[in-house]
Amino acid sequence: MTEIYVKAPCDFISANKRYHHMPKANLTKQWRHAGFVAARGMDPMPTPVRIVAHVFKPRRGRFDPNNLADTTKAVVDGFVEAGLLVDDSFDHVQGPDHRYGGKGEPGIVFTFEPMEAVWERLRNAL
Repeated sequence: MTEIYVKAPCDFISANKRYHHMPKANLTKQWRHAGFVAARGMDPMPTPVRIVAHVFKPRRGRFDPNNLADTTKAVVDGFVEAGLLVDDSFDHVQGPDHRYGGKGEPGIVFTFEPMEAVWERLRNAL
């Protein structure tokens, strides 16, 4: 398993907010660049891979991690741009699945697990 921490460069992009397209595009650009910087120089990830995104926020207030899919999508696009992933289509990536990571410095920890390991666990569970 591989983990990559992406520090929040700006506010999270939430599905609960109704953004004008220009401010949302600016947030998306910043998150994509943060993903690119975090993955730059890393060896390409063998695919298919499962991604789990653990979201950390400075407060312990209630929120729905799945509402941050636009944020994690932008970061995964940055991973593709950096060459960490070949593509983010379903042929190469499952997820990201969103989880609450805890209270802490705003950011997201992305955990990558080869799908072969996931399939092996499922076969052993049957």
